Formats: sequence, structure tokens, C-alpha cells
Amino acid sequence: MRTKLMNMLQERKDEITQIRRHLHEHPELSFHEAETAKFIQDFYKGKDVEVATEVGNGHAVVVTIKGGKPGKPGKTIALRADFDALPIEEQTDLPFKSKNPGVMHACGHDGHTAYLLVLADCLIQLKENIPGTIKIVHQHAEETPPGGAKSVVESGILDDVDQIFGIHVFPFGESGQVYYHSGYAMAGRTYFKLKIQGVGGHGSSPHMANDAIVAGAYFVTAIQTVVSRRLNPFDTGVITIGSFDGKGSFNVIKDAVELEGDVRYMNTENRDKIDAEIHRIVSGIEAMFGVSVELTYTNDYPPLYNDPAVTEQVVASLQKGLGEYLTDISMYDMLSGSEDFAYYLQKIPGVFFYIGAKPKNTPHAYFNHHPKFDIDEDALLVAAKSVADVVLDYFKLNG
Repeated sequence: MRTKLMNMLQERKDEITQIRRHLHEHPELSFHEAETAKFIQDFYKGKDVEVATEVGNGHAVVVTIKGGKPGKPGKTIALRADFDALPIEEQTDLPFKSKNPGVMHACGHDGHTAYLLVLADCLIQLKENIPGTIKIVHQHAEETPPGGAKSVVESGILDDVDQIFGIHVFPFGESGQVYYHSGYAMAGRTYFKLKIQGVGGHGSSPHMANDAIVAGAYFVTAIQTVVSRRLNPFDTGVITIGSFDGKGSFNVIKDAVELEGDVRYMNTENRDKIDAEIHRIVSGIEAMFGVSVELTYTNDYPPLYNDPAVTEQVVASLQKGLGEYLTDISMYDMLSGSEDFAYYLQKIPGVFFYIGAKPKNTPHAYFNHHPKFDIDEDALLVAAKSVADVVLDYFKLNG
């Protein structure tokens, strides 16, 4: 079974590349991926599977592959790939660069979709040998909160899933290298926005006004003490002010300013601690400066937690690929980026791991979300075979 599946994937390597390039040329933003979803749906037409469309709050497609063994339904696992792009103007010289101005697959979701489509098709052809069910989750809107994963979970379509797996291509390793992290692996993310309302006035008479910029500047400084003075020094937390909208005339005291920011944390305990501290500082600023503050505080994606037991299982499965399609399997540090796959892992034990995809002959690889981001397309076959080994091992077919 393993030899057959690996040979099938190898023979379809060029097809994976072609699909990736087609999707790369036609990227679509989160929640607007109608044509991408149609492409995915068309791929499964005529195949012996159940296809659910428009799952959750967008264009997600969930494909159910029911294995053989009548009367023995067995376990159910899920494999997920995201398919949305980013609002970035592509700056590569690729012959298949984006044809949609201002939109680019700068995070590899085109590759995720390509490998999973072909892997799914191979599994469909071999499904009579699979003692269980595999759900293929083609997910929309990973990049934009509230994201697609949460709504897919809430739809109930994965309520019967026992374990779930996902991968992400990253250019911090060569093709053939796979990375994992057990436990908390990626940061949670919170968005916040403040509107500070003071009293406007003439720059020459500050005593007759109440300067919102001064209050905002104090907030920017004060919140940096949350990480440096409220979190354990061995914990990870980041608070960033990304926007401070206080533009006006040089001799006018602003009556209101708006600030937007981003919070990252590696566990729910620190999420709650930072939340409480920021709210406390906001209340203090209102009292100290006599201003009113309207605070929007939204927890977007939770920290991503890889179940340690399942992670150990995945690493053992991947060992079979060493010397074949894999050159190295390594534990990687926690990542401060966020990923809405975390919502699946809140409900279902599973693992999200990383596929090295640094372009060949490139002294400097551009990281995800860069306008010159690209991958080594050989990594997509590595992804397909890696996930295939995980699936085969789960169903005890890896012989």
C-alpha cells in the first residue's frame, strides 16, 4: 500500500506543480475565493466522494472519503489545506506570477491546495483499502480574522473526526527538511483599537483643551511595561502599536486620536493576563487625563497547540521517509506568527508541522508575506508524501 501510494504521488509530481502555478496566477482574497473554490469543486467532479460546499462562513469545501471494509467504519481523520491569498502586489519575475493586481499567494496556500488535491485523489483511488474515513478540508480565509477554521469547526462537519493534520511551507529550510514542535507551537493573536476622546483647542492655550495625543503617547509607553513587568521573563509576549492616527495641524490640539495594535502570546494564561493589564491601563488613562477611551479588543486566533502524544506519533511516521524523500526531521522553536488551524486543535487532537521550501540557488529566501516570496516546488511532493505517511501509519497501512 505504501509503495503504491508513494509511486502514484511521484508520478503526479508535475500535476501538483501545474495546479500550484494555476492557483498562483489566479489568487483571491479571504472570503472572496469563489473561483478558487469552484476550481476545487470541479477537481472532485465524478469522483466517488461526498463534497460539501460553502461550509462555515465562506467558500470552504469539505470532501469525505469513506474507506472500504463494510460494517467496520473505523476511525476518521481530517487533512486541511487553506487556499486564500494576500493583499500584496507581487514583485517576483515568475512566468506564472499573479494576474490579479494587488493580490498574491505570498504564503504558500496555492502549494498547500495543490499537494492536497492530488494526495486526496490518490487516496480516493485506494479507498477500498482504508479501514476508516478521511475528510479533506479545503479551507477559505486563513489570513483574515475571524478566519475560516472557527466556522468550519462550528458547522459540526468535523464532529466525528478523531485526529486532524495540517502542514505549512516555510523558506527557513531546504526541500526535504521537515520541522515540528510539540505543545504550544505558534502564538495566539489579539487585535485592539483605541479611540481616545479629549478636547480640542489652540496650540497656544493647552489649559483650555485636553490633548488626546498626550494621552495616546502615554498609552504607547505604558503598555510596553505589560511584557517587561507583568509577564514571567521566561514567557513570550509581544505588544505592537501598528497605527497612531493623530495627524492634524501643527498649532491645533487634537481632540481625538485612534490607535491600532497587535498582541501575541504563547498560551491562554498570558493572553488573559495581557488582556486584563491593557484594560487596566486604559481605565487608568481615562482617570489620569480626564479623557474617554473607546476600546475594541478582539481575540482573533488562539495559540496553536500540538498534542504531544500525536506529535510523537507523527514524528515516528515521518521516520519512514528519511533517506527517501526526507533528509531531516527536526524540532523547531515556537513561532510568534499565528495560524487559525489552532481552532481545529482546540477541539480535535492533531499536529500542524512545517515543510522546508527554500528556493534552490537562492542566497536570500524571502519569508512568507513578502512580495517576492516563492518556494521550491519540489517541497510540495515532500508535503504530499509526508502527509501520506502520517495517514498510512494512522490506519496501520504503512508496510
